[in-house]
Amino acid sequence: MLKKCLFLAGGYGTRFLPATKAMPKEMLPILDKPLIQYGVEEAVEAGMHEIGFVTGRGKRAIEDHFDANYELENHIKGTSREEALQSLEGLIQTCTIAYTRQGEILGTGHAVLCGQLLMGNDPFGVVLADDLCLNEQSGVLSQLAEVYRKYKCCVVAVEQVPTELTNRYGIIDGLEQGDGTYLVRRLVEKPDPAEAPSQLGIVGRYILVPKIFEMLEQTKPGYGGEIQLTDALNALARTERIVACPFDGIRFDCGSIEGFVQATNYCLQLRQEQPN
Repeated sequence: MLKKCLFLAGGYGTRFLPATKAMPKEMLPILDKPLIQYGVEEAVEAGMHEIGFVTGRGKRAIEDHFDANYELENHIKGTSREEALQSLEGLIQTCTIAYTRQGEILGTGHAVLCGQLLMGNDPFGVVLADDLCLNEQSGVLSQLAEVYRKYKCCVVAVEQVPTELTNRYGIIDGLEQGDGTYLVRRLVEKPDPAEAPSQLGIVGRYILVPKIFEMLEQTKPGYGGEIQLTDALNALARTERIVACPFDGIRFDCGSIEGFVQATNYCLQLRQEQPN
């Protein structure tokens, strides 16, 4: 069963400086809820109640957010603001949460490897909270979990990206299957547009099997001098099945200011359209 989910939250968030000098980028709010909470809610919806965070220096606010604050709770008790915390309190009670630190920021692959003690020998989800994925019917992790239950292998979420932007994504070369997914033949980290094998870019949602840790231990630094999860998956694809899943829903790159503003406007519009 898929019960665990790993959140990679060790990065510096340099694209949002100076706002992220003292505040984790994962705590940036979309309306009145931080990005990281959207991701945890998505994981819980998919049945993943054992949550692991790979954090770094200066990320204590994430731990504080998913913890009790008795003074605040007592201060707002009986007021109109009490309801604002109820959904978060319910989420915390639903989950088991553990933390570890990424001592050096050496890439997504290194971050996943840091989470090995938290995930153990079970398949697990992975979320990069920078990617805000929204679907009112079924979250992206739920969609990936369904594909995992069918194929029992690593599953990556993909979407069509413009050719000129392939150098911002891990790109797959895959063979389309009858159910709309792709059997992955190879993966390339941030290729130049002229060398990209497709326009199917990986976004920040994965289901991984424990063997990925063995592959990551053997993976040498790649693009940017970092240990890339894409490179480890590419090595694994030579011997085992990996499936890429185009997902239903909308995704915002909230690691960029433009994407963050688009996500905020979209969520505000949704809220305004809801009946009182």
